Amino acid sequence: MLSFFDGDQRSGRREFLRAGSLALGGLGLPMAWQRTLGAANVPSLLTDKSVVFVFMHGGPSQIETFDPKMDAPIGISSATGEVSTKLPGVTFGGTFPKLASLADQLTIVRSFRTGNGNHDVKPVVSAATSNANIGSLYARIAGQNRTDSGMPTNVTLFPKAVDDSTMPAFKKLGNVEATGPLGSGYLPFSPSGGGDLQQDMKLNIPMDRLDHRRLLLSELDRIQHRLETWQGLNAIKEQAFSTVLGGVASAFDLSEEDPKTVRKYDTAPLVKPDQIDQKWANHERYADNSKSLGKLMLLARRLCERGCGFVTVTTNFVWDMHGDKNNAGVEEGMRYMGQPFDHAIAAFLDDVRDRGLSDKILLVCCGEMGRTPKINARGGRDHWGGLSPLLLSGAGIPQGHVFGQSTRDAAKPLSEPVEIPNLVSTILNTLLDGPQVRLESGTPKEVSNALFAEPISF
Repeated sequence: MLSFFDGDQRSGRREFLRAGSLALGGLGLPMAWQRTLGAANVPSLLTDKSVVFVFMHGGPSQIETFDPKMDAPIGISSATGEVSTKLPGVTFGGTFPKLASLADQLTIVRSFRTGNGNHDVKPVVSAATSNANIGSLYARIAGQNRTDSGMPTNVTLFPKAVDDSTMPAFKKLGNVEATGPLGSGYLPFSPSGGGDLQQDMKLNIPMDRLDHRRLLLSELDRIQHRLETWQGLNAIKEQAFSTVLGGVASAFDLSEEDPKTVRKYDTAPLVKPDQIDQKWANHERYADNSKSLGKLMLLARRLCERGCGFVTVTTNFVWDMHGDKNNAGVEEGMRYMGQPFDHAIAAFLDDVRDRGLSDKILLVCCGEMGRTPKINARGGRDHWGGLSPLLLSGAGIPQGHVFGQSTRDAAKPLSEPVEIPNLVSTILNTLLDGPQVRLESGTPKEVSNALFAEPISF
């Protein structure tokens, strides 16, 4: 727990850094950006919208998700069949009945391609983002914390953010928290490290002393004076102060949510660990996904509701359906993955709509690639960069819309392809007022390069 320390500088500094889980970057606006732009101008560059990016790490099949191709030969067509949606003539893969019933709220892009079949994190971190998390680009303009509440503007959620029993964050095939040339000061805030983060984000002062404002300010002044003697710590200090004093910890605490709402989101009962074949090396990750995905989506909604601008929700590498020693094939794998995804995303959409937030929150769901048009001899689909599934919803995106077309075998776009730079630009233009940013001479090149790419032309 973060204490008002009197010990040596090294131990005090360690304790203060722990409060930020080393993910708290710097305060709001870096000084160079303040000098160039002026902090007072920043609100005019921002919209009032947020983005939740669900990264389906491993590469989901375009066919078993939103482009079933049931008129194609067996071996190409969806191994899970199809389900009719609210949209005439449009079907989804057979494990998505709830999303099918909400298709009038979605835009499905059937001409999206990520460009290669490599396992990485390229929809979130790529050359199109200057190798920084998309949310870090946003935070470069918005600041790392909201000045009114202390809420971090960019957050990354792994399963451990809601369930300490899950495996550590999977970063072996790419780090969604990378900041590229922006530096570590723009790391997304990550509450996924386990331990006592929420307690660390609270001030360890007896309540009777908290009631005495002068004593509190005196303590804070003393800490500030001590911290200012540590070279290079100011940015971390400032954001930690902002986060702690803003009471942000409560936003990350699902115990403060209505239990009925938690139950509506909960995906744990859908795929229990004893229902997963233990022969797959990834069986623990399948179980983790079911235990955590619904609650991760609930946490993402809570954060956006409190003012967070960009939330990355990432699974621990579970959409890789080769049918090899590590991963189930597509039919079995979609039983493990499709049901929790269908339930969690549908619960999020219902909740956001009921709260009047549909126009405020853009939902994006995709992985780093798609899967081969033809099912392999083991019942799996292999890596494929020629076509990938993409779901969008909210924040002014057209509803009930299928954008683009794919070839009959779902191998490549039949219409003009949508690519990662188009998606990144669409996201940033949702978060930022693009025309206003264009007028600012001091816009960092990493942001302008991504923001001014061609957005998706729905």
